[in-house]
Amino acid sequence: MSLRRRTLLKVIVLGDSGVGKTSLMNQYVHKKFSQQYKATIGADFVTKELQIDDRLVTLQIWDTAGQERFQSLGVAFYRGADCCVLVYDVNVLRSFDTLDNWHEEFLKQANPPDPKTFPFILLGNKIDIDGGNSRVVSEKKARDWCASKGNIPYYETSAKEDYNVDAAFLCIAKSALANEHEQDIYFQGIPEAVSETEQRGGCAC
Repeated sequence: MSLRRRTLLKVIVLGDSGVGKTSLMNQYVHKKFSQQYKATIGADFVTKELQIDDRLVTLQIWDTAGQERFQSLGVAFYRGADCCVLVYDVNVLRSFDTLDNWHEEFLKQANPPDPKTFPFILLGNKIDIDGGNSRVVSEKKARDWCASKGNIPYYETSAKEDYNVDAAFLCIAKSALANEHEQDIYFQGIPEAVSETEQRGGCAC
């Protein structure tokens, strides 16, 4: 029986200020939601351990400030990322319109070996607000955007109601894991017997 391998995966969460990045992470890691809004200054991270197949995975989820003045957090912050999560608020059109900038900024700073295959995931947050009546970005519009970026997975979430949060982060972990495995091969070139059929982006999303 093979030894369980522990894998550390770095996940970066990006998006405008106030879209709920910190709330999503707190809900996922601590199962807590706070009504008080406190802007993230600079960057902060939380960790969550989970098991995917026979692997112990530690997700290191980096929360970033959405304010423009923190956007240039520097290459060191983005480097080594295994997955990038883009978040917008379905009730705020501007937070959706700036997704292109966040997507570009990440690729520029992180400079992954193959930008076309680097795993991104889009989360449309705050779908609980006003019973969905104040929503301005349709699911179709979001899915069209994802399709234009190479069919990146899309989840609609509510950090407050804990809706789809676990499912979204499980997909994030699996995408990061698939990417990390490819990077292993890419960087080290160590021959490794792949026992299970290699599932690229194995999550059903």
